[in-house]
Amino acid sequence: MSSSLEAIATLPWVEKYRPKSLDEIIDQEEVVNSLKNILKTKAVPHMLFAGPPGVGKTATAHAFARDLFGDRYIDDGHFMEINASDERGIQTIREKVKMFARQIPMGGLGFKILLLDESDQLTDDAQHAFRRVMEQYSATCRFILAANYSNRIIEPIQSRCAVFRFRPLLKKDVIKHLRNIAEKEGLEIDDQALEVIYDFSEGDMRKAINTLQASASISRKIDEKTVYQVMGYVSRGEVRKILELALSGKFKEMRDEVRKLLYVQGIMPSDLISAIYRELFYLNIPEEDKLDLLDLLGEVDYRITEGGTPEVQLMAFLARVAAKGKGSK
Repeated sequence: MSSSLEAIATLPWVEKYRPKSLDEIIDQEEVVNSLKNILKTKAVPHMLFAGPPGVGKTATAHAFARDLFGDRYIDDGHFMEINASDERGIQTIREKVKMFARQIPMGGLGFKILLLDESDQLTDDAQHAFRRVMEQYSATCRFILAANYSNRIIEPIQSRCAVFRFRPLLKKDVIKHLRNIAEKEGLEIDDQALEVIYDFSEGDMRKAINTLQASASISRKIDEKTVYQVMGYVSRGEVRKILELALSGKFKEMRDEVRKLLYVQGIMPSDLISAIYRELFYLNIPEEDKLDLLDLLGEVDYRITEGGTPEVQLMAFLARVAAKGKGSK
């Protein structure tokens, strides 16, 4: 195998299967159509890509740059990416960003593109410094800011950008993309495993692909159990069993199941609480009782984060579940 093929084989799948052009971007038709119009005129503005994590903001910036400059858009120095969550301070703006922006591009369109990913993580001082860099070097550099929360970007920056809103990805399209990757990687994966990955990722494609790759490291045949194992995640069936034991007043069996999850499977208390939260909505008890339990579960979560013993707090909560069960009989 050549060195280039080896490099591709060892790439993280989020990089390996990153869209190569705007035509491959998933579920962002309005954004893609607007960017294609910009490509026709070559009149590229500063841009702000806003939307939830994992919906294609970074991928779209790379695809746009590749369509604009060609396949060597990075190697030829036309494009640079900086992650602001790693380097939030003003020093990053003064050094890395300014250094790239001030360099006159060789040939091409006369300007370069700098992607500032997770730009909403920048401090206010860093954002004000960045705004000055935008003004000073707009002739040689265009800036794309990617942000999960556009309201955290100061208004002087927003007013200098064309703003593009990225919508959440459709479930069917996330699952379709995961299935395509699985086929290309020679994996067998069942529908339930794909459902679990989607639920866990909450529509974040990057998180979903990483989970798929982690599952593939355990087995080339991926089922629901494999995914739960990778995520350190508790299944609905396990949580349902605990809640039903509580409603039935079977305290010893209930405690044994909780201990198995916490101490044998190594489930994090916060993950178990999240799983209980999701399952509470399906319990066969009155709606007002569900509301009481949801409120109590929030208190349990808080107490654990403040240093309370997870097992004690969870058992106290499940005792209240048991009381609701008796009351509904």
